[in-house]
Amino acid sequence: MAMRTVLDEIERWQAGGHRVALARVVGVTGSGPRDSGAAMAVNDDGEVAGSVSGGCVDGAVVSAAFDVLSSGEPQLCAFGYSDDEAFSVGLTCSGTVKIFIEPLD
Repeated sequence: MAMRTVLDEIERWQAGGHRVALARVVGVTGSGPRDSGAAMAVNDDGEVAGSVSGGCVDGAVVSAAFDVLSSGEPQLCAFGYSDDEAFSVGLTCSGTVKIFIEPLD
């Protein structure tokens, strides 16, 4: 999904009164599913636009986005091949991906 489409969804959701969190890939070490800059938006109803991983860690990022929406505090999440959580969230490439998630006003 193109960034323009993600932005269109964010605007639509906010116009409808929804709170939105934006997740962006901010770093990749080694092999990763998406390059830096990939984005995904999540609203407070659980709707998702875009992808930060092509699916392999998107579910974990949606969960973290709900935490961000609840707390109002941004989070930096890292998923890596050597992490115990890597296989459980589906990250089977040999790299590490860092994802910054922030609430949007």
